[in-house]
Amino acid sequence: MSHIDPMSLPAPDPADPAALDELLTDDEIQIRAAVRQTLDAVAEPYIAEWFEQGGIPNIRELTRELGSLGVLGMHLDGYGCAGMTATQYGLACLEIEATDSGLRSLVSVQGSLAMFAIWRWGSEEQKQEWLPRMAAGEAIGCFGLTEPDVGSDPAAMKTRARRDGDDWVIDGRKMWISNAPFADVAIVWAGTEEGVRGFVVPTDSPGFSAPEIKHKLSLRASATGELVLDGVRLPASAMLPEARGMKGPLSCLNEARYGIVWGSLGAARSSLEAARSYAREREQFGRPIGAFQLTQQKLADMSLEFIKGYLLALHLGRRKDAGLLRPEQVSIGKLNNVREALEICRTARTILGANGISLEYPVIRHMNNLESVLTYEGTVEMHTLILGQLLTGEAAFR
Repeated sequence: MSHIDPMSLPAPDPADPAALDELLTDDEIQIRAAVRQTLDAVAEPYIAEWFEQGGIPNIRELTRELGSLGVLGMHLDGYGCAGMTATQYGLACLEIEATDSGLRSLVSVQGSLAMFAIWRWGSEEQKQEWLPRMAAGEAIGCFGLTEPDVGSDPAAMKTRARRDGDDWVIDGRKMWISNAPFADVAIVWAGTEEGVRGFVVPTDSPGFSAPEIKHKLSLRASATGELVLDGVRLPASAMLPEARGMKGPLSCLNEARYGIVWGSLGAARSSLEAARSYAREREQFGRPIGAFQLTQQKLADMSLEFIKGYLLALHLGRRKDAGLLRPEQVSIGKLNNVREALEICRTARTILGANGISLEYPVIRHMNNLESVLTYEGTVEMHTLILGQLLTGEAAFR
């Protein structure tokens, strides 16, 4: 074997010091670049303003742009969906959340929760009616599982669906539902005499409303609402025929959690790059702050955690593409990557000093957003206990 002097090789790219791009295929790099190019044009220049004003004024136009890009339900096959791999979808989630977690939440709720529920558990009629329009961004979906008094124990939901002749009648409340205020269709989970069942609920159904939740300091570019169902009457065909018990909603959550494993890295990368750039330009005591040891230590630690999180996400993506990914492994990724991404954002904020709290930089926005990502689709505590049960064989949830 010939000997190559390592010092004769080109220096690593400071933006990719571990040469992670070498692990990707050409198709994966091209899809990532296409997502980045679109977001740079339609969202990046405006996202700080949207966050500050608490909403996206042209949400339907933006959703159609995302549909044209092919990222809505992009990992699903047929019905107008792009049929991409799980890894390609993960890379898209990273780029979308590098712009903002609220945008990635829009894409995740649409594709991994609402569309996946119909795609995996719905009837052919439901699939034909909703999936092509949702993939194109012409119809927007939301996913009603969490309730005002029921978070980490969804099996204790109070929303009920009862039979009335050939119809179903649903009564209940759902809380903290992304996309709810402007959704065209809601996937609502409710208790019935035969266990938990899912329903495809058009949001113009009588008795249905979705008031927006205001005064948020996180995910401000994402519309969040409550679902109110007062005697909502639906035909028998509205029920998801293949979903019985908690397996249905939990399978959807697992899809969304996978996207978060990747997406959280986008917020981390954006904050890390902002801090690295700032450290090179900002001078104190006659030199760039990046020349000081403590700043370099922060940047090195942030970079290491991003690299480890990326390797974990890529490993899980490859396993998912091979059909080998277990829910417990998704919990490992969600627990680690969101936690470390949040720490990266907090450390980046210290490097930027007072500028770190300004929306002129992306860091405080990402940091605030990740406080929500840390909680939704399973809290730190729940994913910790899922891993704990795997390690010990003992369930400690109660």
